[in-house]
Amino acid sequence: MASTSENNQNQGQTEASETERWASLIGGGAMVLMGLSQRSLRGVLTAVAGGGLIYQGATKQSTIKQAQQAITGSVSQAIKVEKTVTIDKPASELYHFWHNFENLPNFMKHLKSVKVYDAKRSHWIASAPLGGSVEWDADIIEDRENEFISWASVEGADIDNSGFVRFKKAPGDRGTEVKVVIEYNPPGGALTATFAKLFGEEPEQQIGDELRRFKMLMEAGEIATNEGQPRGGQ
Repeated sequence: MASTSENNQNQGQTEASETERWASLIGGGAMVLMGLSQRSLRGVLTAVAGGGLIYQGATKQSTIKQAQQAITGSVSQAIKVEKTVTIDKPASELYHFWHNFENLPNFMKHLKSVKVYDAKRSHWIASAPLGGSVEWDADIIEDRENEFISWASVEGADIDNSGFVRFKKAPGDRGTEVKVVIEYNPPGGALTATFAKLFGEEPEQQIGDELRRFKMLMEAGEIATNEGQPRGGQ
């Protein structure tokens, strides 16, 4: 009996009441509409937050419980993705192409542009939902020629993020293994899943697609797409 009572209590703590559920759906819908009317980062974040409320209401997740989890840190706010691809090119060639961050938009579709300021700092502009953009400056944290590059956004970034790329000789003289790890903290805390899906792809799928295009670009010299003309590197 005690176990049943405890289970019912736990369920009541995590499941929203009907009143709270409808408040989430209505309030979330209003926030989405408001966000869609603003073609700005603030509008995007408003729509994201609204989408999260709608999701919580539709799945009967308690908004109070979600808020408590976000505050206490019991829900991970970061999105971390790891992907590896083998490319039939020497590590030195791949390293030098990647090291010029201005080359990255050639195969990373979500990047509008990267401007390199100096040997350490660069400015990144990425596409956001509703035709908007997000921007940040990033610094190179560690740089080992032909082996490893890591970077991280600086204070004031629209989206805090960091990552690294590692170049390692593949077994059997098959070229180079390229491993990419990217971590970012989208605005909205526990609403990271909603945020990620608004960009059209799950983060893991997105990075996988970008590495596939990188492989195609480095091995064939161009990226053949169904959306337009092939894109070449610099």
